[in-house]
Amino acid sequence: MAPSLTALFCLGLCLGRPVIAAQSGLLPKPSLRALPSSLVPLERPVTIWCHGPQGVDLYRLEKLGSKKYEDHNFLSISAMKTSHAGRYRCSYQNGSQWSLPSDHLELVATGVFDKPSLTAHPSPVVPPGGDVTLKCQSQYGFDQFALYKEGDAGFYKRLEHRYHADFPMVPVTTAHSGTYRCYSFSNVSPYLWSSPSNPMVLTVTALSRNVPVSPEGSSTPIGLARQDHTQGNLVRICLGAVVLVLLLGVVAEDWHSQRRALRPRLKPVQRPLPPLPQ
Repeated sequence: MAPSLTALFCLGLCLGRPVIAAQSGLLPKPSLRALPSSLVPLERPVTIWCHGPQGVDLYRLEKLGSKKYEDHNFLSISAMKTSHAGRYRCSYQNGSQWSLPSDHLELVATGVFDKPSLTAHPSPVVPPGGDVTLKCQSQYGFDQFALYKEGDAGFYKRLEHRYHADFPMVPVTTAHSGTYRCYSFSNVSPYLWSSPSNPMVLTVTALSRNVPVSPEGSSTPIGLARQDHTQGNLVRICLGAVVLVLLLGVVAEDWHSQRRALRPRLKPVQRPLPPLPQ
């Protein structure tokens, strides 16, 4: 086959792919998101948006399992209820062809149950390379927990023992620093969550290589503190030596005094009195 014919054949294949895809119904899938967030406190508003290409003839937005749908590219919820929680998806139609469905959107109602507690073990202040475990604990017998870090798009979900879940972070890096919250829920109602826990701030401290950091509660560098302790020890040693010399002098003086007291005393000579005059 001549090179020109080969080039034309390849060009025809490339140009024909969109036509074949459209004829088979494989239109690009739209995207689906919830604003301001897919985690919605009860009685708060939320809007679900379906985004497709320009010139779409019809949108279909549906909640899975409910047999309810909207022929619009959005669903506005003025006050979140537990009945609104669940999985959603959308698609669109151009002519007689339907697009692929979007990825599922999980709309979660929060504040349905009391908040759990979130703690860091052994401490919320960790050096780089250290180990820390965030523990989410609930007063109810929930078997699923979710950990959320402010600024991150996703969650860390974990199926654990009832009443609590551990989220180990090994090894810790500076990227782990931030504010965390956790939620508790049951696998029976996976879209009905508790209120968020109180925020817990995890701090990853970066130690300086030049000046060592002093122990907690002191603003003096370790090197200067050691120098001060060395000078203090020298002064104490000198004072101790002076006191020891004085004590030795006192002991020696007392010993000499006792020796003088123990020397034998000479008895006085008994001389006769002179005779009385006649």
